[in-house]
Amino acid sequence: QVHLVEYGGGLVQAGGSLRLSCAASGRTFSSYFMGWFRQAPGKEREFVAAISWNGANTAYADSVKGRFTISRDNAKNTVYLQMNSLKPEDTADYYCAAGAGWAISRRLADFGSWGQGTQVTVSS
Repeated sequence: QVHLVEYGGGLVQAGGSLRLSCAASGRTFSSYFMGWFRQAPGKEREFVAAISWNGANTAYADSVKGRFTISRDNAKNTVYLQMNSLKPEDTADYYCAAGAGWAISRRLADFGSWGQGTQVTVSS
């Protein structure tokens, strides 16, 4: 298990940018693939982006491709989500998650550790 804490949420106007950070502690961060998920009010939690243990492979939901970028710094035990060209429909609680292994996954069930979430609100 790894302990995750997200930072960087807030209120932003449509078209603006935010960068979310997720700090990890516990077992070796570089042995985990990482992901970001989001959950809007009344909706199920959905995949946003994922990154492999070394950052070589990434995956994105179609709804954010070209606008969001996931990255990681293993020396700092931190994963980031740069969000540009934000839209009101991006409004949600954003969760950082960690999965053990060398592969990459979009499946919620493959992530065993979760942060508490950070709220992102995009006004129109």
